[in-house]
Amino acid sequence: MWLAFSLAVADTFAPAQRRTLIITVLGTVLLIVALWFSATFLLSTLHLSGIGWLDVVINILGSLAALFVAWVMFPAMTALILGFFLDSVITSIEQRRYPDLPPPRHVGLRESLIAALRLAGLALLLNIIALPLYLLLPLANVVLFCGINGYIVGREYFAAVAYRRLDARGVKAMWHAHRIRLLAAGVVMAVLLAIPFVSLIAPLIGIAFMLHLFEGLRNGPRSSSLIG
Repeated sequence: MWLAFSLAVADTFAPAQRRTLIITVLGTVLLIVALWFSATFLLSTLHLSGIGWLDVVINILGSLAALFVAWVMFPAMTALILGFFLDSVITSIEQRRYPDLPPPRHVGLRESLIAALRLAGLALLLNIIALPLYLLLPLANVVLFCGINGYIVGREYFAAVAYRRLDARGVKAMWHAHRIRLLAAGVVMAVLLAIPFVSLIAPLIGIAFMLHLFEGLRNGPRSSSLIG
């Protein structure tokens, strides 16, 4: 598994991925800043208490809360941005690392975007539900964040990779056969998403990591170094 992860890190910074890396990072940062400023601006126009100094305090606290919520929703945002490039990223890595693979099943932009929207929506919903616990449980909230997003990212990134090579029945069978290892990989990705600045490149590392892990699992003992 750790060889798969090290290959994924190398693939993320490979020249072929440089454009996608820059666009993903800039797009995610712009989305977070836009959401943060929008929430801050909205609070500043509401004048909730009608008392000058109290409204200032509310605005400052609300702005900080909006920034925290934006961080919590980071997996959903990155999934949405990466969805535009997912298929091309996987294809580029396959051509470089696994040149003997046959052509994949066709996964169009529409299907990739639907998968990205599903991942973003699920991450958004579950993180909103867990938001009170994030606020009330210091330290434990990190474990909860990694657990929730590890499941989401692990399952959806696996599907994004696997459906290129397997039919629905094969994808389902492989998930059930290796779900512990795949969920563990998802948690690794969620940990990266929780680390400031590293989180900006975590989606690209994650999809490459899942690709190498998938190929290792699919090829069994011949690729034990990738999945061990």
